[in-house]
Amino acid sequence: SLPHAMAIAATGDPRDAYAAGKITAIEARAAGVHWIFAPVADVNSNPANPIINIRSFGENPKAVARLVAEFIRGAQDHGALATAKHFPGHGDTELYSHNGLPVIAANCKRLRQIEFFPFRAAIAAGAGSIMTGHLVVPALEPNRQIPATLSANIIDLLLRREMGFRGLVI
Repeated sequence: SLPHAMAIAATGDPRDAYAAGKITAIEARAAGVHWIFAPVADVNSNPANPIINIRSFGENPKAVARLVAEFIRGAQDHGALATAKHFPGHGDTELYSHNGLPVIAANCKRLRQIEFFPFRAAIAAGAGSIMTGHLVVPALEPNRQIPATLSANIIDLLLRREMGFRGLVI
């Protein structure tokens, strides 16, 4: 058993995030699993968030980005495909996304300064996949009936074209 991401971040040592990715990959591969749905790349920007919370590496976008990148390197250096999740960022909501459809009300400037930072680091670290969040982001997708999981504006225009991600999108 490994500690939650927030506990790993509390050590202040990025090598611990790399080690967590490495251990996760080795254990997964031993069980025949080649693809892990980790790490959570969300910035824990809302203390009332019922789902991200301790699954996040923290509140500081730069620190989260560094730890996400190290976890991905640790996992992928040891034979597992890592998944940064929940694009474009699930940290600023108070609704549990498995029971409802959260709305991320942030404007584009805030999204770029906070939420996207760890995902850019994940892409730079060579993340093999990115999982979209099942949430509505009006600043990126004006049709409030279309969640990020189904949005061409978010997946194709933003993630693929603007951010240059070429891996698998979940």
